[in-house]
Amino acid sequence: MNKVVLMGRLTRDPEVRYTQGDNPTAIARYTLAVDRRFKREGETTADFISCVTFGKLAEFAEKYFRQGLKVIVSGRIQTGSYTNKEGRKVYTTDVVIEEQDFAESKGAAKETNQGNVPAAGQEDADGFMNIPDGIDEELPFS
Repeated sequence: MNKVVLMGRLTRDPEVRYTQGDNPTAIARYTLAVDRRFKREGETTADFISCVTFGKLAEFAEKYFRQGLKVIVSGRIQTGSYTNKEGRKVYTTDVVIEEQDFAESKGAAKETNQGNVPAAGQEDADGFMNIPDGIDEELPFS
């Protein structure tokens, strides 16, 4: 079985490209900084894992993923190789993402990225927005 589950922060905004042809497909690449569970005293250690995703997941990453955002992903490890310009063989290891999701609230991501605290009345500490009383008839569900 080839299954990987990772939780970490994006080291930079995803790099997205589109294939050529009649039906272009999005391809997103990003790197996750994943903290190691066991570390030596006073030492912060992270692994930097290359991830790639395709199609709708890549478009989602392009639209919503930003540097510093904490995400959880699952997929499979894929290895490959190519010959570079100098004629040397280069080996690659990527996680091909099959599922991806946010691992923190939008407010927590803002605090991490910009050091800002959400304005009062917009979000609670748990990341949910307060809905004022008396607007029940305006909600699309009940």
